[in-house]
Amino acid sequence: MTRQLDLTLPLARETAAERRRLADLYADLTPGRWAAPSLCAGWRVREVVAHVTMPYRHSSWRVLRGIAAARGDFNRFADRIAREDTARLTDEELLRSLRDNVEHPWRPPAGGQAGALSHDVIHGLDVTEALGLERVPADRVKQVLDGAGPRAMAYFGADLDGVRLVATDAEIVVGEGPETVELPAVDLLLRVTGRVRSG
Repeated sequence: MTRQLDLTLPLARETAAERRRLADLYADLTPGRWAAPSLCAGWRVREVVAHVTMPYRHSSWRVLRGIAAARGDFNRFADRIAREDTARLTDEELLRSLRDNVEHPWRPPAGGQAGALSHDVIHGLDVTEALGLERVPADRVKQVLDGAGPRAMAYFGADLDGVRLVATDAEIVVGEGPETVELPAVDLLLRVTGRVRSG
């Protein structure tokens, strides 16, 4: 029997809801929009969706071997496998991979369910913001940031020195300092994750 998300858990329900929301949005994309640039440098929409759905196609052992072959550089491995997958899969197959795995139990190493939700939401922004599609709900952004510890913030790499970010549509405050910047939750997440300049 295939394992699935435990939908009695709030974060699991949010993860499934976000995957379903994104699959519905991507279902209406034309071939030209699948080939459009995303917010991930060098990746089209197709590579982003291939990356998000990679855990559904490739075993943990395959991923570990690939990272080892990339000399421990996960980003190099992720780029290579995303390009390989988009070379052999159609847009429809990539979409099916997402839709068929809405309740897949994958979680990133050491990230838990909060990490899985974060992965889907942030890479979803790489597509939806680039294409001007419907934005992720503000309360879902709050759950992502509530689950992001210091390690996740450091990984994002955004410079928030001396800046306090306050969401205008959710109870989210990130950072501290003399400068307060108020902005919608999605824009706050884009800034925290380095998708927009901090200036």
